[in-house]
Amino acid sequence: LDDDRTTVEAYLSFLGVSEGELRTLKSHFGGRFVEKQIKPFLRWFSELGFDNAQAAKTTIKFPQLMACSLEEIWKPKVQWLKELGIDDSQVAKMITKFPPLMGVCLEGNLKPRVQWLKEL
Repeated sequence: LDDDRTTVEAYLSFLGVSEGELRTLKSHFGGRFVEKQIKPFLRWFSELGFDNAQAAKTTIKFPQLMACSLEEIWKPKVQWLKELGIDDSQVAKMITKFPPLMGVCLEGNLKPRVQWLKEL
């Protein structure tokens, strides 16, 4: 995926995503969304240490989360998780096991809950 000429579809296929899953993804979100929005996430997942199965599962299971800003939503949330002492492999596992976590508001939900737990 480092080569900009590599299509997201080809890469997702390499990761093990079936043709049917690719068709569903494209029918729900369109080819442009898949190319322009998902490609940066796949690159970032790789940087975080996601294995192929984790990247494919997260992308196919909750593609709507890829509509959230990588820079404004995902990266700050992951940085905060790291500040809590969670390493990259644990972050990858958390996102893979429970992708909706990335859709939860950091300031209005996650931080207050963690603070409350710390105060117990």
